[in-house]
Amino acid sequence: MTETSAAAAECELAEPYLRQVLDTAGLAVEYVRAEGNTLYVRDDDGTEFPVVDFAGGYGSVLLGHHHPEITAHARELLAEHTPVHAQFSRHPYANRLAGELNRIIARELSDDEPYYAIFGNSGAEAVEAAVKHAELDRGIRVSELLGSVDAGLAAARAAVADGSATVHGEAAARLGVALAADDSDALRLLEAAIGRHNDEVAAAPPLFLALEGGFHGKLAGSVQLTHNEGYRLPFKSLGAQARFVPHDSPEDLNAVYARERRTLLGLSTENGRITVTEHEFPVFCAFLVEPIQGEGGIRVLSPAFAREIQEFCARIDCPVVVDEIQSGMGRTGTLLASSRTGLRGDYYTLAKTLGGGIAKASVMLVREKRYRRDFEIVHSSTFAKDSFSCHIALKVLELLERDGGAAYRQAEERGVALRAKLDALRAEFPDVVADVRGHGLMQGLEFHDQSEASSPELRQIAQSGLFGYFLAGHLLRRHRVRTFPTASAVGTLRFEPSIFVTDAELGQLYGGLHDVCTLLRKQAGDELTAAGR
Repeated sequence: MTETSAAAAECELAEPYLRQVLDTAGLAVEYVRAEGNTLYVRDDDGTEFPVVDFAGGYGSVLLGHHHPEITAHARELLAEHTPVHAQFSRHPYANRLAGELNRIIARELSDDEPYYAIFGNSGAEAVEAAVKHAELDRGIRVSELLGSVDAGLAAARAAVADGSATVHGEAAARLGVALAADDSDALRLLEAAIGRHNDEVAAAPPLFLALEGGFHGKLAGSVQLTHNEGYRLPFKSLGAQARFVPHDSPEDLNAVYARERRTLLGLSTENGRITVTEHEFPVFCAFLVEPIQGEGGIRVLSPAFAREIQEFCARIDCPVVVDEIQSGMGRTGTLLASSRTGLRGDYYTLAKTLGGGIAKASVMLVREKRYRRDFEIVHSSTFAKDSFSCHIALKVLELLERDGGAAYRQAEERGVALRAKLDALRAEFPDVVADVRGHGLMQGLEFHDQSEASSPELRQIAQSGLFGYFLAGHLLRRHRVRTFPTASAVGTLRFEPSIFVTDAELGQLYGGLHDVCTLLRKQAGDELTAAGR
């Protein structure tokens, strides 16, 4: 090894700033083994010790780390040399996976309209695919609308030419055109004004709707649909733009629509009279919704607002993209968390647990009435739809559906047990705990703001934006419990364990959180931050 390469080996080159932040909060440990609901860390003397995993791969390991049936199946697939790179060929296993997803979704929605599947590798990639497909669909609808407008203009020209219709002052005045003595001249001026207006409207980029607090990824397109400005604004010029609306506020939805609404103009020829017509222009490409916001503080979409969104989108013909990447795949007791709210998606995105904690797999589903088959040609992904990830995903669905859906019921039951622990903490520490939110095995505990705390240490970490990370560091070092705050609401700790989380592990979590709450009540910031030193 050269002197230069030796120096590089000792230097942190893999995201060094993130490593520094983890060090500061007491979270920079190396996990050497994982099994079930447990991760293992080696002590300084090389001895392994267990850590209860309540982070759960941000929702990726609902069935636990290295589920024995999933890992055995993975070994079989690799031993059989299952093809990973066999693009542009038949993939019957992908079709079986799409069919099984459709079967379960049809059961939960009580509707058998099929969804076509586009596979990918990550949740953000699934969102990107949904956004691209929605824009392809919007572009086709815009072209059809422009074609209809052009047909109306052609009909008006023909009617003027044969003398069966005339241009009246009302139409000319509406577009600020001086009425010419000759109808053909007047029509030409009208067409020019309509063309300028329509060109301007049609050239405007699409807008997306999303909820405040929402998180849909950090790629160039998906990051613009993520509400957190820290992630979004540095890349604002790269991607599509969104309009964010607050939860439970249909009046804001209507206000955004009124502000952004655009129409194309055309001409109609009826009863010998040429008049100006308006045609609703599809400004909004899609509305992205998480049934439970994972990074926004574990905020649950209410059935009432879900209904408002559904009705609003139907009224303006805007497709609904339901982001189930973190909340889906059984985490809340159903394959789709949104099925509990009554929300019906034109698109669904699934990932995380779909890969069983081993494969990198995601899927974007499009309902039949929205699907554009040309998307299959203009969009692709090197590792998507491969045999390995599809077979692993099929095994995951088999495990979820086994014994009449026992895994769903287990997620529900374990979620109730988890919620009881969090509710008990809130009841005992109302001055410390602001709220408990979530459903099933996707729960959040929000702490009161400490930015004006009497403890200087607490004030400092609260104002640094790392408050939740320091709490997580204390839980890890002192109580061997692993969790994290939600990325866009760092005063909320998230809990997304596997369905195999035990009462003893829930007790361990409760003990650690009880200690945290006691220290916060005492304003013992020095003790709480000691884990990071």
